[in-house]
Amino acid sequence: MGSGRLKILIFFFVPVLILFIIGLIFGPLGSSFLGKEPPSIFKVPRPHVSLPAESLFHFGKLTITNTLLASWFTMLVLILLSLFLTRGMRLIPSRRQAMAEAIVEGLLNFVESVAGKKHARMIFPGVATIFIYVISNAYLALLPFFGTIGFYHDHEFVALFRAANTDVNVPLSIALMSFFFVESWGMRALGVFHYLGEFINVRQFLQGWKELFTGKIKTGPMNIVFGVINLFVGVLEIFSHLTRMLSFTFRLFGNMTAGEILILVSCFLIPLVFTIPFYSLELLIGLIQALIFSGLTLVFGTVATSPLHEESE
Repeated sequence: MGSGRLKILIFFFVPVLILFIIGLIFGPLGSSFLGKEPPSIFKVPRPHVSLPAESLFHFGKLTITNTLLASWFTMLVLILLSLFLTRGMRLIPSRRQAMAEAIVEGLLNFVESVAGKKHARMIFPGVATIFIYVISNAYLALLPFFGTIGFYHDHEFVALFRAANTDVNVPLSIALMSFFFVESWGMRALGVFHYLGEFINVRQFLQGWKELFTGKIKTGPMNIVFGVINLFVGVLEIFSHLTRMLSFTFRLFGNMTAGEILILVSCFLIPLVFTIPFYSLELLIGLIQALIFSGLTLVFGTVATSPLHEESE
């Protein structure tokens, strides 16, 4: 057991440590301390960070950006992967069919544990789509050709593929779909007028005026006051539903953009192996962001499908 660990230490950690020391000394960071130019083999292009997506070409009035191309690549990979995993489905599943069923079953159990079995089948497709799309965008962006293959335009390098989640339009589009899913689930579960009535509740306000005109002086004014309060609370509730889109958008956009900048800067300062731990960190952050985005959509959808009187009980 001791000799096995020693072999792992020698054949893995020692070469990694040597490569780290070489990158530290001869890379831009070490060379700047020594007052020398780094060798050409260790020269890494200075990181270029652009928050807006770079334009690649135009198709009529449609501008094709590198993040749009990356999102199309993600969709293509997911389509091909789903076709591969579900091809030739049988009652006794093959290994790839069992893998697909395990993914679907795991996500469905996750939805059922929060929403319950009554509305799980309705909520599941939207939550699963958001989770798979967000995590796929994050993981595929770690492939080597993202940010490295491209062309120069006006003496600036433009990558052909850039992480889709680092374009604010992509998180915003997912947030809009999340908002649409939640509101549509609420309307389907409770009915359109019942669901909208929970935001614009004028029943108590109108009842107060009716009682006031029929001579009920004690209860009429109080119902009018509480009716106005209910209307104000409804406006705040509408505002809270709209602000969810902003929080969803900038949470995903900020975390993914910060991770990309961290990888670019670490690779520039110390080449070779120093970036590997940050790739592992990005794998974790991608999973967390996908869970947060889909999990909050699931929670808001569960609340939307529950009548107010059931929540109070």
